[in-house]
Amino acid sequence: MPRVKIELPDQFSFSTTIDIRITDLNYGGHVGNDTLLSLIHEARMRFLRHYNCTEMDFAGTGLIMSDAAIEFKSELFYGDHVKVSVAITEISKISFALCYQLEKSAGGKQVTVALARTGMVCFNYTTKKIAAFPEAMHSAFNV
Repeated sequence: MPRVKIELPDQFSFSTTIDIRITDLNYGGHVGNDTLLSLIHEARMRFLRHYNCTEMDFAGTGLIMSDAAIEFKSELFYGDHVKVSVAITEISKISFALCYQLEKSAGGKQVTVALARTGMVCFNYTTKKIAAFPEAMHSAFNV
């Protein structure tokens, strides 16, 4: 089976730092795959807030995740500070992708912990139907 390979954009429009808590660790003593997806969710919420949006109000529509992929590179441990960089890519009439690069400092250098991609679909939660990508967000993301 081929491994997941995530291609990152050249630039990221947003980054945030998240501290790893003791409750983020699994029985292996490191951050588990389920927690990594939660870290990505937290970074996505901060990214959207940076653009004055939420998953429930993305310039008048909602968002729903259609898919997720994670490429694991290194471990995260209690007390690590993970820098999560986020960029929007692949904008279509109804959807877009968010790419994430997770890094930590180790031995005086930045180490990539994981790469991730989530597919996001514009969604009207009232009608339970797919919605158009909001025109206002094109200018917010300079696309």
